[in-house]
Amino acid sequence: MEQLLSPRHMQDRHQHRIDHVAAIRQRIQSHTAQPLSVEEEHDLLHMREEEKIARDVYLQLAERWALRPFLNISGAEQAHMDAIAALLSHYDLPDPAHDLPVGAFRSPDFQTLHDQLVARGLRSELDAIQVGLLIEELDIFDLVAARGRARQPEILAVYDDLERGSRNHLRAFYRHLQQRRGEYVPQYMSLGDFEAVAWSEHEEC
Repeated sequence: MEQLLSPRHMQDRHQHRIDHVAAIRQRIQSHTAQPLSVEEEHDLLHMREEEKIARDVYLQLAERWALRPFLNISGAEQAHMDAIAALLSHYDLPDPAHDLPVGAFRSPDFQTLHDQLVARGLRSELDAIQVGLLIEELDIFDLVAARGRARQPEILAVYDDLERGSRNHLRAFYRHLQQRRGEYVPQYMSLGDFEAVAWSEHEEC
C-alpha cells in the first residue's frame, strides 16, 4: 500500500493553504472592484462549480482508494474554491456552490459530469487516476480560456495561481499513471500541450 503523509505533514499543508488563501483575499481586496463583462462573470461562476467538482470527486474517491493525490489534492481544490469565492464576494456575485453538500450541484450539467466521474473513478485505482487527469486537464483548459477573456488584474492573478496548482496536480496523477503503466488520451488539451505539462517540473504555488 502506498505510504501516505504523516498527520504533521498534512497539518502543515493545511496551514499553508489557509495562509495562501488569506494572502489571495488580501491581494483581491487591495483592488477596487470594477464592472465585469458578461464573460468574466460567467467564467467566475463556472470556475467556482468546476473547482467544486474537483474537490467533491477527489473526496469521494479518497474514501475508496488510499492514494496520496486524492487525499492531498482535495484540500488544494478547497483552496481553489475559496479563492474563486473571494472573487465572487469582491464583485458581489451570487455563489452557485453556497451551502451545497459534497456531490450536489445546482447546474444539471455539472451534476451529470460529477456523477459520471465518480462512477468511473470507483471502478478501479487506474480509472480513478484517469479521472484525476481528466479533471485537471479540463481545469487547465478552462482556466486558459477564462484568462483570455479576463481584464481585471485580481482575476488574472487568481487564474494564474489556480492554473499552476492544476498543472502540479496533473503531474502528480500522471506519475501515478506511469507507475501503473496505464494510458491516458487527453480529451481537452492537445497531446503536445498535455505532455509538456505532464513531463515538466513541479511549480511553486
